[in-house]
Amino acid sequence: MKNKVLVLVVILSLLTCSGSLAAKERRGAELKILKKDRTVLKGELIAVKPASLLLMDSQSGRDLSVDIDDIITITIAKKSKALPGLGIGLGAGILAACLIGAAIHDPNAGWVDPALGALWAVPIGTLGGLFIGALKGEDQILDIVGKSPEEIKAVLEKLRSKARIIDFQ
Repeated sequence: MKNKVLVLVVILSLLTCSGSLAAKERRGAELKILKKDRTVLKGELIAVKPASLLLMDSQSGRDLSVDIDDIITITIAKKSKALPGLGIGLGAGILAACLIGAAIHDPNAGWVDPALGALWAVPIGTLGGLFIGALKGEDQILDIVGKSPEEIKAVLEKLRSKARIIDFQ
C-alpha cells in the first residue's frame, strides 16, 4: 500500500512540475501600458532605459520606446497558475487522504471503514490548490503618476528584472 502511494505521489509530481524543467529562451514580461493620452500599448518588455521602456508591440512586432513621464499605469500580465495549483492541490489532497485514512483505518469495520471519511481531503486540497494558483497568477498594476523620482527608480528596477535584456546600457 505504501509503495503504491509513493509511486502515485512521484508520478503526480513529475506531471505537475516537469514543465519548468525545459530550457527556454528568456522572454520579457508582457506589459500593458496606459499612457497619459489614454492610449494603451501592449507588448513584451525588451529593456529598461534610464527614462523609458523598450517594448516589442504584440500586434505589429515593432519596437516601441515609451517615455516614463508619459505613463499612467503599467500592468504586468502574469500567466495563470490555476492549473498547476489544481494539480498540486489534488496531489496534496490524495496524499492527505491516504495518510489520514491509514491512520484511522479500522480492520474490523467491514465495508463502512472510517478511513473512507478521509476522502474529504481530496476536494479540499484540489480547491485550495486551484484558489492559491489563481491568486498567484493575478496581474500586477504599477502606478507611475504622482510617484517621486526615487519611487519611479524602484519601479524601473523591478521592471528591469522582468525584461528580456536585464543589463541594457
